Parts: sequence; C-alpha cells; structure tokens
Amino acid sequence: MWTKHHKERKLGRFVLPLITVAFLSYFGYHSLNGDLGLVATEKFERQRLERVAELGQLTERRRELERQVQLLSDGSLEKDMLDEIARYQLNVSRDNEIVIFNNYF
Repeated sequence: MWTKHHKERKLGRFVLPLITVAFLSYFGYHSLNGDLGLVATEKFERQRLERVAELGQLTERRRELERQVQLLSDGSLEKDMLDEIARYQLNVSRDNEIVIFNNYF
C-alpha cells in the first residue's frame, strides 16, 4: 500500500482567506466609492435637491413672464404696463416724477 505523507503547507491554509478578503475588499470599496456607491448616491441626491429648488425658481419666473406677456398681448394693450416696461428698460423718466424700481423685469 502506497501512502504519501506530505507536510501541510502553512501557506496553503491562507489562500482561501486571502482570496475572500481580496474579494470582499474590492466589492466593499466599490460599494462605497464606485459610480453607484454610497458617496455617489449622496452627491446625486444633493444635486437633485438643488435642481428641484432651481426648477421652482424658474417655474415662478416663467409664470411672471407669462403674466406680463398676457397683459401686453391680450388684445387690449394696457398702456400703463407698456409705459412702465419702456421706462424701466430705457431708464427714462420725466423731471417731475419719482421713480422706485422693484426689479420686475
């Protein structure tokens, strides 16, 4: 009967744990710092909240502009509105007038 006796290698016991640690380290790192990791997710969420706020501001500005366009083009042109816009854009007033700008336009 042939039997082989060989020493257990000390290095052989560490191969599977080393592969496991390397595997877990790789995926652990990328789950935090990768393109779809936790850090990137937080960054995307911050950008989303900033853009939602910006969208709200732009929507309000658009409503204001649409209201002004409606006042200017609804068939009955309001001369006061036209006069106000012209004076603001041309920076013109009469000598006996006091002008207070509200920055509407």
